Amino acid sequence: MRFSEIFGIGLEQPQLDFVDIEPERDTPLFIDPFAISLKGDAWSEICHQHITHFFQTALDHIRAGRDLQARQMLNGLSEPNETCLGMSQGAPAGRGVGGRQAFDLYESLAASQAAQNGLLEELAECDLFIPGIGSDKISDITTNIIRRPLIEYTQQQCALHGIRLNGDFPSGRFWDMDSGAWRQEYVRLPVVAQQRLILVPKYTVRRKMALDSQEFYSHHILNFIQEDEFSRQSPLVRILASGERRPPTKKALKERFPFSKDFVARFSEQHPKVLEGYKQFYAEIEGARGPLKHQDFDDEFDEAVFARALAAALPTIPPGNAAADRYHTFIMGTLEFIFWPNLIYPKKEHEVHEGRKRIDLTYTNAAQDGFFWRAHTAHNIASRLIMVECKNYSKDPANPEVDQLSGRFGANRGQLGMLLYRTVDDYDRLCARCRDTAQDGRGYMIALGDAQLIEFLGLISDGQRAAIDARLQTAFNHLID
Repeated sequence: MRFSEIFGIGLEQPQLDFVDIEPERDTPLFIDPFAISLKGDAWSEICHQHITHFFQTALDHIRAGRDLQARQMLNGLSEPNETCLGMSQGAPAGRGVGGRQAFDLYESLAASQAAQNGLLEELAECDLFIPGIGSDKISDITTNIIRRPLIEYTQQQCALHGIRLNGDFPSGRFWDMDSGAWRQEYVRLPVVAQQRLILVPKYTVRRKMALDSQEFYSHHILNFIQEDEFSRQSPLVRILASGERRPPTKKALKERFPFSKDFVARFSEQHPKVLEGYKQFYAEIEGARGPLKHQDFDDEFDEAVFARALAAALPTIPPGNAAADRYHTFIMGTLEFIFWPNLIYPKKEHEVHEGRKRIDLTYTNAAQDGFFWRAHTAHNIASRLIMVECKNYSKDPANPEVDQLSGRFGANRGQLGMLLYRTVDDYDRLCARCRDTAQDGRGYMIALGDAQLIEFLGLISDGQRAAIDARLQTAFNHLID
């Protein structure tokens, strides 16, 4: 059973912000520090700071010959089983760095020219240059370092979904930047069959690491050598019967320049622009910044069928206070499905003004293109958080509902939100109220009723997900025209 089923959340993976793990087995996904480094949301930036601080401190000790300090740092690593991610067979057993493997990691780093000469700069590059370090170990090292932010995320998600946390449990070691040392404390966590669990944002995981030594070697290094050998007309250049000259085959290059991580390191030191281009390539191509698609979590997932099921379920929720929680939960999951990965880290009943006011939902704006990105970059609207109010009313939303949401806006939190409601007799009048609020400088809110949500879900089921962006832009344009 998955985490969501065990705790009766009532939502499926496309509606959840975290990886819906199965505690009895590992899910073959990895936390990628390179992908984390490319993101601009506050949580990812905190994690990146921890990862960078730990790894640079370890490298500084190694380069300065402080072997004892370096060993102590690396011995603090353990084999994390709480996230249930990785490649273990059967029950999660951890394939990370612990015990003898921590010593081997120290030996590999200490003996590595890439570590000594400054070529190795970040943890993700260990897959390129350090023998014996691959996706599973890098992911588990990263988990150790950012365990504290992951625990805080887990606690927030459990609060969001009404999961009660009982008892205090050892957190496991996490890296503390202030003290420059490993720390451990007692924390509250979800537990299944005496197993502590830590949830991981699906925004941070990948099926494979972005930086991969074999891929770098096969598709970037060998391509460079191929062109170089041909331009120099080396003996490896092929001469056809017609006299035409062709670049050497990759098979011939692999025999002449066999793969090893030491070779990759030596080549990268001699040709740093090739390494730079490889990293830049993965920083810019679609999907490289980390977020997976809904289908990547389940090969059999049918987005069109799922969208139609949500569209059919919405009208079955009756308006009124009795079904308010049901409607609230449905909206939270539906917005996750529709706007992933642009809106992430939902928080329910987010307190503002020292608890005197509450916002039904807030999402972190992680968009790197599209409407939510343009709102900030093109229109200069504060939108770090997107505020959402859910009104399960049978009557039209009126000025009090509009004013309630506008009162939640602020320069630090953001001035962009969505007002979710069931139905309205005079849609133009509701839009006019939202426009008045925007024109008065009190924030920008997009009104989305059942009709609009069903339209969005219909676009997804028809394979036209991209058209949702245009619908949002049109609604926004009415606010500023």
